[in-house]
Amino acid sequence: MRPGFWMLIQWLLNAVALMVTAQLVHGITITGFVPALAAALVLGLINLFLKPVLLILTLPASILTLGLFTLILNALLFWAGTGLVAGVVVEDFWSAFWGALVYSILTWIVSLALSPRGTDTIVIKIHRRD
Repeated sequence: MRPGFWMLIQWLLNAVALMVTAQLVHGITITGFVPALAAALVLGLINLFLKPVLLILTLPASILTLGLFTLILNALLFWAGTGLVAGVVVEDFWSAFWGALVYSILTWIVSLALSPRGTDTIVIKIHRRD
């Protein structure tokens, strides 16, 4: 199948993951599947373009906190991204924090399920010297 088809499937499943996140995390409300699709698209674009830049800019804070600042950054980006979409409400920072954590886990599972089998293997070759 074509890569575009798999991207569409992943987008749809990420929207479902966002709706599941709203069911699991108190303080997150989604009014329907269309807002979930829009929010999944916005979050995907933020994670693709904005997050890498912010990770580099906040690298000193991440180093000082042994990487824990990345969780705060994820929560803030989740909160901001969902705030751009009508029909998706994240009430406070802690809802965004737990929502970002749950959504990250669910989308990671989606990515694992859609990844082609056999591409994650590591081959170690040992050459004997004579």
